[in-house]
Amino acid sequence: MKVAIVGATGLVGSVMVKVLEERTFRVTEFFPVASKRSVGRDVSFRGRTYKVIGMDEAIAAKPNIVLFSAGSATSMEWAHKFAGIGAVVIDNSSAWRMHPDIKLVIPEINANQIRKKDRIIANPNCSTIQMLVPLYPLYKKYGINRIVVSTYQAVTGTGMKAVEQLMNERKNIKSETVYPFPIDLNIIPHIGDFNEEGYTKEEVKMIEETKKIFDDKKIKVTATCVRIPVVGGHSESVNVELKKDFKIEDVRRILADTKGIVLQDDFRNNKYPMPIYVQGKDDVFVGRLRRDNSQPKSLNFWTSADNLRKGAATNAVQIAEYMVAKKLV
Repeated sequence: MKVAIVGATGLVGSVMVKVLEERTFRVTEFFPVASKRSVGRDVSFRGRTYKVIGMDEAIAAKPNIVLFSAGSATSMEWAHKFAGIGAVVIDNSSAWRMHPDIKLVIPEINANQIRKKDRIIANPNCSTIQMLVPLYPLYKKYGINRIVVSTYQAVTGTGMKAVEQLMNERKNIKSETVYPFPIDLNIIPHIGDFNEEGYTKEEVKMIEETKKIFDDKKIKVTATCVRIPVVGGHSESVNVELKKDFKIEDVRRILADTKGIVLQDDFRNNKYPMPIYVQGKDDVFVGRLRRDNSQPKSLNFWTSADNLRKGAATNAVQIAEYMVAKKLV
């Protein structure tokens, strides 16, 4: 099993290397791939040091699986070239997510849609993954009419330069900025470009990706996405209107029994998810479960997850694991 990681020296790519290293996924040959400026750099994987190679050399190596995390432009240019030599491309950018012929996959929800002919698989947006993992078992049990979500997103979602901006502001050091305003001691309700209606790209992603992953065009979704001065770990406040009524005890039981979810829901003892405790973990943490008393059949909950792991790298590796297990590679 020959595995390549495109963008291996980047923030998400380096976590892909780490996640792949930690899991029992069989790798017989490993290829870290990056842009020309990073070619020749060292990347460590399972006790060995590998030199970063360029795209053409990676294609010549004929990998079986290629994990992409190098941005949409790179994916648009190179994904089909890898797929053309028979590789499976699992892409973390937004390039292919809404393409009608390409699967958008969260393994716990819709991996069973993947077929042998699928050579490019899209990894959803980090915030979408984190929201839908706990919503899906509720969707199956009760149905969903409407989702209202507000996100509290860490600066690692923007990249390493955003982390540097936050830390430099904290030290009162002037440096390059990636946000239009200070992020330290501030929150910025603006992730991605605005459209003509005033929604940002990040908000539109959550709306459209939910409909595609659930295969439900009737489901209503609205989102407000906010950047906060936290290094790692996204959080979300989710309000969901179900089609059927529920008992809060049953919702707790369903979520507690769902693989990939850790339920931290004990307000009397101040137990609830927080980003500081989810970093480095692969699960989605859920808490603050309570009935929305302002309207029927509605529920509030809070969720935190490591945006670089389950929100990106881990989800991609899980897709690869599923495809190998089902002999789709």
